[in-house]
Amino acid sequence: MYAALFGLSQEPFSIAPDPHFLYMSERHREALAHLLYGVQGGGGFVLLTGAVGAGKTTVCRCFVEQLPRSCQLAYIFNPKLSVPELLATVCEEFGLPAPAGGTVKDYVDPLNEFLLTSHAQGKSSVLIIDEAQNLSTDVLEQLRLLTNLETDTRKLLQIILIGQPELRDRLARPDMAQLAQRVIARYHLEALGEAETAQYVRHRLAVAGLQGALPFDARALQRIHRLAHGVPRRINLLCDRALLGAYAQSRTSVDAAMVNQAAREAFGEEGPPQPRSRGVWMGVAAVLLLLLGAAVGWLTSGGRAGPWLAGARAVPPAAAAASSAVSAAAGSVPAPATLALPAASAPAAAVATPAVPLLDAAALAATAPWPDEAAAWRALAARWSLAPAGPDPCETLAAAALACHRGPATLALIRQLDRPGWLPLSQPVGPALPVLLTGLGERHALLLLPEGPVRVSLATLASRWTGEFATLWRLPPSDGTAAWINARLAGEQAGTLPDGAPLRSRVEAFQRAQGLAVDGRAGPLTLMQLNRVAAVAEPRLTGER
Repeated sequence: MYAALFGLSQEPFSIAPDPHFLYMSERHREALAHLLYGVQGGGGFVLLTGAVGAGKTTVCRCFVEQLPRSCQLAYIFNPKLSVPELLATVCEEFGLPAPAGGTVKDYVDPLNEFLLTSHAQGKSSVLIIDEAQNLSTDVLEQLRLLTNLETDTRKLLQIILIGQPELRDRLARPDMAQLAQRVIARYHLEALGEAETAQYVRHRLAVAGLQGALPFDARALQRIHRLAHGVPRRINLLCDRALLGAYAQSRTSVDAAMVNQAAREAFGEEGPPQPRSRGVWMGVAAVLLLLLGAAVGWLTSGGRAGPWLAGARAVPPAAAAASSAVSAAAGSVPAPATLALPAASAPAAAVATPAVPLLDAAALAATAPWPDEAAAWRALAARWSLAPAGPDPCETLAAAALACHRGPATLALIRQLDRPGWLPLSQPVGPALPVLLTGLGERHALLLLPEGPVRVSLATLASRWTGEFATLWRLPPSDGTAAWINARLAGEQAGTLPDGAPLRSRVEAFQRAQGLAVDGRAGPLTLMQLNRVAAVAEPRLTGER
């Protein structure tokens, strides 16, 4: 609703875990490092805890995308299960047939055989359980017993428990000592600090297309941090409600008073009450006198409405409450006026699009990718509405201020860069050949082949992908590149770094905030991400299809 008022292309503070808005703080990177370390530890438990909305799901998504292709994953979202239900779910996640109504042995035996076979093939197996604070004691004990599945040298199953702080407290109890001793890595995800909260807000607004001044002043950002306690989900709720309040008042900036009002609406009990001015109390008294006069008139007229009241329309309680809240935030009673709000746009007519086929591993192996890298670069350039000629497309594209980049990547990095590119896929016979990646969802990727678009699961893609990613990006102006970079970083980091901070320090701070390798150099990946947060016009990946 408020996106157009602030010049945004989309709403920046949705509580949905949209990977396009990924913000990795130092704490999130440390949590990710603990998970990656733990999964290489040869079995046992890894524990990740944090408050509701702290970003555990974000960390887990990044972790899953960085697992090696040789790792087999089972992910349980609903842990409120009995022991047989849990084992049946684990078997199903690993693709094993689960007998209906089976005993514990009926599930554990095929699971053990599967894990042994996978180990012999050089594969590892990971079980992730989200919301693990809801696991019963019996289920926790069964999970501990699953870690007994092992060879002479290695545990066969790595179990990752993700949950709220009570999970950490629960495992500290004496009766959980046996399980706690098998935790090989643990991390508690703390909330964001005040500076990180401000950077988080700026980051999400930049990704949503903000190009002008930040709509929150310094005191408002401080208030957001204090009321949201540095928890990303609470920050999203609070900022979204504050921007909506600014939209309702036709204001393009948010101050601390508006944040307080938003907190009362979003959280109920949060935020100090705003002092009511003398004008507000006079307005309330006038309304009471009018109501009293109406009651007297009604009584003296024998229960008939007076002529001045007969044509009046009742104000819905919700509208009256909203009006009162706006008046209280403003500190005075507004004069009667009509606030013209933009009319809601009619829903767009549904456009019929042909279904994109979903290919399994065998079907993908039977398709024809692009014949060589030059053909893949040309197909990628077409996404930029360009048709490079000559044997080396990258040479031609340089004249259009575009650069080719190729290097190692993970799906998490590709999500963060949010740009189409081509991936080399291994072939049954011969060298790896490229396919064009045009969309990336939670479970599927959209690929463009010479014969047309296809969908594949991320697991199928990972089984063939060599780990390289090639893409195009728009170069900064050749005259004054350093000034261009510094100007955009200064706007992105306003209020967090001194105005005279050297460029290298600004680049390092930006890399740290974006989860990139921190080296202080504005290389291709750093400039790609800077283009993204600066809303430079470049093709983007589509979402789930």
